[in-house]
Amino acid sequence: MIAIIDYDMGNLRSVQKAFEAVGHQAVVTRDPATISDASHVVLPGVGAFGNCMENLKRYELEMPVRQAIASGKPFLGICLGLQLLFSKSEEYGTHQGLGIFPGIVKRFPADSLAMRGLKIPHMGWNTINIQQSSPLLAHMAPENHMYFVHSYYVEPEDQQVICTTTDYGFPFVSSVWKDNIFAAQFHPEKSQQIGLQLFHNFGNWH
Repeated sequence: MIAIIDYDMGNLRSVQKAFEAVGHQAVVTRDPATISDASHVVLPGVGAFGNCMENLKRYELEMPVRQAIASGKPFLGICLGLQLLFSKSEEYGTHQGLGIFPGIVKRFPADSLAMRGLKIPHMGWNTINIQQSSPLLAHMAPENHMYFVHSYYVEPEDQQVICTTTDYGFPFVSSVWKDNIFAAQFHPEKSQQIGLQLFHNFGNWH
């Protein structure tokens, strides 16, 4: 059973339907026991970083997230669910994250992107460039298009965790992978067949 963590800040039903479409059973939950019993855990996220951290604490979900990661079970972060894994974010002030990965969440530089005719947020289809082979990217080409909607990106201190990069005025980190954690800035649930392949791979990941 895959547990999709519900803290009122995610694209929950779309993620659940995507897992069901590839034959994996998934439940949307904020029950710590259900999260603990799940074989796989997903942390989605849409909205502002600070609000998401507040909701995790309000629903007493911060510890279940940490315990799920520490247990070694497969863990997937999506969009803001990637950013929350880092030390802190600069979104609307400085906010502390979960600190699973040392690093910072930064806003795209508006002026330099504008000079290239690029807008914030980064929205739409873009290529992910695979930097290291992950089980979640199995049966994919070295370059695939995924769907993005975001104004902030992660900057890991440890370059070894970088799994894919994407160019938007400059190369930014579009996914990370370490041990049992894979987290993506893009939205697999909005990325059609390639996104479904990632969900299929995650459900089969042990």
